[in-house]
Amino acid sequence: MNRKKHASILRSTRKIHRLMGIFLAVLFLIMAVTGLLLGWKKHSYGIMLPKSEKGISTNIEEWMPIDKLHSIATKTLHEKVDSNLSLELDRIDARPDKGMMKFVFEEGYHEIQLDATTGEVLSVDRRISDLIEEIHDGSIVDDWLNIKNGAFKVFYNTLMGLSLFLFVVTGVWLWVGPKLMKRAK
Repeated sequence: MNRKKHASILRSTRKIHRLMGIFLAVLFLIMAVTGLLLGWKKHSYGIMLPKSEKGISTNIEEWMPIDKLHSIATKTLHEKVDSNLSLELDRIDARPDKGMMKFVFEEGYHEIQLDATTGEVLSVDRRISDLIEEIHDGSIVDDWLNIKNGAFKVFYNTLMGLSLFLFVVTGVWLWVGPKLMKRAK
């Protein structure tokens, strides 16, 4: 490749790299910070993710039926947190090794932990890590805009993945390109 063509490619690469950097810097910063926080969530001493409490029995045959535990969890949410919150569940997390079940609600990132044998309320807390995860993967925008199929999340993650790939390619070329030009002299 002649020197002029090589220099032209380097200038174009530099321009692409700079423009992408300006446009995506804030998004990369958000993704990096939230990714760092998510990496530490289980080691946050209950700040981002509530500590999993222990029930009295790990024998699943002794556990109460899920529908009864669900009733206790929804009643607890309305009595101890806010009676106006939706009772729609995000998930139910059974922990046989701890003898406990977690009921995680859609609205407000609330979690109710119950002893699966007695139905005793072990913990009422917020899962800040779920909010951080929604910010990290872009699904929070789907929630705000009421997009049911997660289209923004897919677009956002595709954009960020391709951008990171292009940053690596252009960054490597900006590092290797001048060395190749010097060698070609």
